[in-house]
Amino acid sequence: MKKTSTRLADGRELLYYDLSDDRARDAHDPRPLAPVVTTSEVRHDVLLDDHVAIASHRQDRTYLPPADACPLCPSREGHQSEIPSDGYDVAVFENRFPSLAGEFGRCEVVCFTDDHHSSFADLSEEQAALVLEAWTDRTAELAQLPSVEQVYCFENRGAEIGVTLGHPHGQIYGYPFTTPRTALMLRSLEAHAARTGGAANLFDEVVARERTDGTRIVLEGEHWTAFVPYAAHWPYEVHLYPTRRVPDLRGLDDAARAEFPALYLELLRRFDRLFGEGAPPTPYISGWHQAPFTHPLRQEFALHLELFTIRRTPGKLKALAGSESGMGAFINDVSPEAAAARLREVASEK
Repeated sequence: MKKTSTRLADGRELLYYDLSDDRARDAHDPRPLAPVVTTSEVRHDVLLDDHVAIASHRQDRTYLPPADACPLCPSREGHQSEIPSDGYDVAVFENRFPSLAGEFGRCEVVCFTDDHHSSFADLSEEQAALVLEAWTDRTAELAQLPSVEQVYCFENRGAEIGVTLGHPHGQIYGYPFTTPRTALMLRSLEAHAARTGGAANLFDEVVARERTDGTRIVLEGEHWTAFVPYAAHWPYEVHLYPTRRVPDLRGLDDAARAEFPALYLELLRRFDRLFGEGAPPTPYISGWHQAPFTHPLRQEFALHLELFTIRRTPGKLKALAGSESGMGAFINDVSPEAAAARLREVASEK
């Protein structure tokens, strides 16, 4: 991998991750951009003990531009994009409309490929491995920022999810706090350790239970296990754990890194086959749960990827209505065992 750092016209950082050393990276950004000005702040909800980012400047962000005006495609004559180059393998840059910025963290955009009409599932294993390297590198870099406590690498895919740019891309959020979802897991982890006298790790027990039961296992490799959780919140939801527990992406060994691309690509391709031939691409959210950097239980946390769709059946979405949105109490329309069986059924032919 070749990594090249440069700056966009308004001073934001842009990084290229290339598969080879052959591509020159001396192109500059000719756009007359003013420096980015944000209104980002983070407020604490004392009743729920969580945080809310207030970012009113995002009302003006780019929204579903036509393909020939995509800001994530390579630049060409007549169209200068966020990528001042005629091509790239993976590109990462600071978001022009960040939810978190400055003392309140950092937001980055990750472009998985320069092919606008592609998707992550269309990547080769080599390309997917490069994305994993980029995610890992950004986690390591953001860990050095005093304003970042936790890093979340994720992809929103599909207009149904709320995607505002059609180009295959994801985002990286560097939160200045421990997110509510992670805080809940850490509290459960701590309580379990207290009950067992520290003799057992809750994450390890969850994965071991799923491997022993087997009914919700979707895919297994030597170094990874993918399963539908026993109490899945979403119609089709898969959690992917490395066999060797590590707190974040930096801890993965070479064997786990080597096995990940083929296994993850297979999961994404199965998601696209869930609703039958001819169905539109499955909308999904995929994201890495990583340990906060300073939490005392950091080493007990288990890195894992969560992949889920809000589509529950052809033509129907799982709406977050009164119970889910108002009370945070989920009701799932698909049993986890049925979801796992369907995900095994749509496996790629060998």
